[in-house]
Amino acid sequence: MTVTSVAVPDSGPLLKFCDPRHPLAFVRNGHGVVGMGAAVRLAFTGPDRIREAADAWRAICASALVDDAVGLPGSGLIAFGSFAFADTSAHESVLVIPSVVVGRRGDVTWRTRIDAGEADIAGPVGAWPGVAFTAGAMTRIAYADAVDALVERIHAGELSKAVLARDLVGRLDDADLRVPLRRLAQTYPDAFTFAVEGLLGATPETLVRVDRGQVTARVLAGTAARGADADAVLLGSRKDLDEHGLARASVVAALRPHTSDLGGDQPFALELPNLWHIASDLHGTLSDGSSALDLAAALHPTAAVGGTPTDLAVQVIDELEPFDRGRYAGPVGWIGADGSGEWAIALRCALIADGTVTAYAGAGIVADSVPVQELAETDLKFRPILDAFS
Repeated sequence: MTVTSVAVPDSGPLLKFCDPRHPLAFVRNGHGVVGMGAAVRLAFTGPDRIREAADAWRAICASALVDDAVGLPGSGLIAFGSFAFADTSAHESVLVIPSVVVGRRGDVTWRTRIDAGEADIAGPVGAWPGVAFTAGAMTRIAYADAVDALVERIHAGELSKAVLARDLVGRLDDADLRVPLRRLAQTYPDAFTFAVEGLLGATPETLVRVDRGQVTARVLAGTAARGADADAVLLGSRKDLDEHGLARASVVAALRPHTSDLGGDQPFALELPNLWHIASDLHGTLSDGSSALDLAAALHPTAAVGGTPTDLAVQVIDELEPFDRGRYAGPVGWIGADGSGEWAIALRCALIADGTVTAYAGAGIVADSVPVQELAETDLKFRPILDAFS
């Protein structure tokens, strides 16, 4: 495999280069990478899917001839990836090496060609019919009942927290997916707007980032509606602080074996266009040569999307949710040849497959959770996708 990256003039928003039907993207604040075509596609299933992908990626990189005149995160050989949430999922997890990548960091824009790949520049944005969503397998009543059942199990001492999701479904045939992607990027510029094999969304939650041996991660858990006094309502909520503490502890425990001088900032209220989250930033130095994908394997699933204790929470989720999550709440991002990369958690997202759009949203359920409040939280979290696909 031969790979060449060169600087090119700035040609406008990155998302315009996406394939209208099969976009590949990982962009925030107008910077990041988008891909066109597929030079290589690798699929994985089962409990070792992320580790197997990391090993396969190392083997590909070892034999690749890379000429990278740019030297920025995302230049050179990269692959986009998206992984199933559950070990038992019937959905494939994928790594896709595009034929062409266009990227931007700061004031530098570049183009990468893999095996002399060529890709057509997409034309004007096509018509957008819009999507009307209805309840999926988990109705509002079923969700409230599931929350009650889960709270009973928490009170019985089975577990401390589990994240319970519900789904909405709609119909969409042969539409230009750059429309919802652009809407998400414009409305949520500080989130990662992503697209990999029909899964697209705008997630605020970084799973892990590796850049030249430096590791960073952001933990989000605890939610309040916009308009609330975040300091009083969110940072003053014992329920939300406890939920956040469990999520943060799971990330620290997973990263510590791979990093030195791991530290973090105090939790703070993160403002998004439609809600507030409690957020924590962690940072450290890579100590064992792991790649960003190796760290994603070590971290997934965090308490923020699974629960505590994790293994039992994932089992309870499988029992209470009447659907396969697929790649919702799994790692999504990109990996570079030197092990650098950015991986987020696939939240605020929808999966387009065979003309059906399935959107997902979840809430962290703890001992004092109330069904009507958890339903309201999922309504808030559906809002980005409902607006983008309207």
